[in-house]
Amino acid sequence: MKHETLSTILFVVFVAGTLVITFWASRNTKTAADYYAGGRSFSGLQNGLAIGGDYMSAASFLGIAGIIALSGYDGFLYSIGFLVAWLVALLLVAELMRNSGKFTMADVLAFRMRPRPVRTAAGVSTIVVSIFYLLAQMVGAGALVGLLLGVHSEAGKIWTIIAVGLLMIVYVVFGGMKGTTWVQIVKAVLLMTGATLITLLVLGKYGFNLSGLLGEAAEKSGKGAAFLEPGLKYGTEAQGIAGKIDLISLGLALVLGTAGLPHILIRFYTVPTARDARKSVQWGIGIIGVFYLLTLVLGFGAAALVGSKAITAQDKAGNTAAPQLAKAVGELIFGEVGGTILLAVIAAVAFATILAVVAGLTLASSSSFAHDLYAHVFKRGNATERQEVVVARISAFVIGAVAIALSIFAQSLNVAFLVALAFAVAASGNLPAILYSLFWKRFNTSGAVSAIYAGLVSSVVLVIFSPVVSGAPTSMFPDTDFHWFPLSNPGIVSIPIGFLAGYIGTVLSKEFNASKYAEIEVRSLTGVGAEKAAEH
Repeated sequence: MKHETLSTILFVVFVAGTLVITFWASRNTKTAADYYAGGRSFSGLQNGLAIGGDYMSAASFLGIAGIIALSGYDGFLYSIGFLVAWLVALLLVAELMRNSGKFTMADVLAFRMRPRPVRTAAGVSTIVVSIFYLLAQMVGAGALVGLLLGVHSEAGKIWTIIAVGLLMIVYVVFGGMKGTTWVQIVKAVLLMTGATLITLLVLGKYGFNLSGLLGEAAEKSGKGAAFLEPGLKYGTEAQGIAGKIDLISLGLALVLGTAGLPHILIRFYTVPTARDARKSVQWGIGIIGVFYLLTLVLGFGAAALVGSKAITAQDKAGNTAAPQLAKAVGELIFGEVGGTILLAVIAAVAFATILAVVAGLTLASSSSFAHDLYAHVFKRGNATERQEVVVARISAFVIGAVAIALSIFAQSLNVAFLVALAFAVAASGNLPAILYSLFWKRFNTSGAVSAIYAGLVSSVVLVIFSPVVSGAPTSMFPDTDFHWFPLSNPGIVSIPIGFLAGYIGTVLSKEFNASKYAEIEVRSLTGVGAEKAAEH
């Protein structure tokens, strides 16, 4: 049986299984709390698995493995950055957000401020960040299915992106948070099992001698010892000082971005208590930490057993390195049939990864539109729960369509790199507003709106006029050049802008509500009254 046929069968089985879960969840999704927060019925372990499923995206499995396979040591910086970021989320955000809000990030911000301007800003920011993150998943889907089904034409990859987009819309529209969470739990178990299996097979090939694996990876990379040292991709001599600054910018975005990601923040509301929120993050860190250690073996294993030429021949950005490794190590150990089966299994797991993450992202953005913009800004708090859920489902269609359209132009970019851009936007706009709101007594409406819009606009504008979009062979538009910002990641500029704008906006305004701050301080530390947070 050809791997294309086997892959197709596994895809169909997984999609059918997840659609059954979604249909089951739809029958149990009756209220807004069911749709947005899964009825707050998930345990710490279940939510921890779902957080892992939400976070270990196509960027982690496909993008990081690819970037390590092509850039060696520098690629592993993504694994470290994504993991360390969880400490910020655990220590500063998770428990306090669960205690202070109800469904979305804006619930926390709007409590002690004028709700309409703050909810508008938070809703816009949530949708923009989610679309940036969705781009990475859709690009990963196009590359993956191109490898599996032998689709190498642009038209074929475009149709793949459209199909993934339509599937994610089905998950969100019908299943809500309950269906999406169960899909993410199943996907997390599958991904950890698949990644562990490939890691053990690769290490077994080298007698569990990591040094032997790294040595062969360096030799096959064509770059020698430099492959195992910093400076191959970031901060190179050719890039000069701009390359070193870009590396710092990337690190800032990765470490600070997680605590501002909308689809991660809404996961804290699916558990019944703050203790469960903290426990779920601890489980999430454990699962994610093990996974990112596995990406080290996956990336260097791909470099050693597949080779950079074969990887870039299939996908210039290296997004198919992990599935190609599965095929190579399977053939070495089990023969051609074994390679075909392993490729099909890993590809189906990767496809499951993409579907689960895009569903979570679409749910976060559509929930924010319905709950923050429609219910509290347009309807001024007079919308019924039924109306909110209907609008959330309609907005899922619209946001999905926008993500599909933009993804078609981003196919030449590495998916881990695309996610780093989403992290930069989240850290620039959302994080300053969240931290100021939770910890600064003087913070007010003007400061929140200034922080979100300044961080959001500065980061998006800098990306548009950076080498990511034009002026380089790997740009979205390689044949044109209108870039003037030298860095690929805007974090080092846009994150301070967000924090500074929040400070200036606050001190220039006389608004201050001491009693509301005292109430949210008690609520964030104890959870008293959290269920009524969104009513203010």
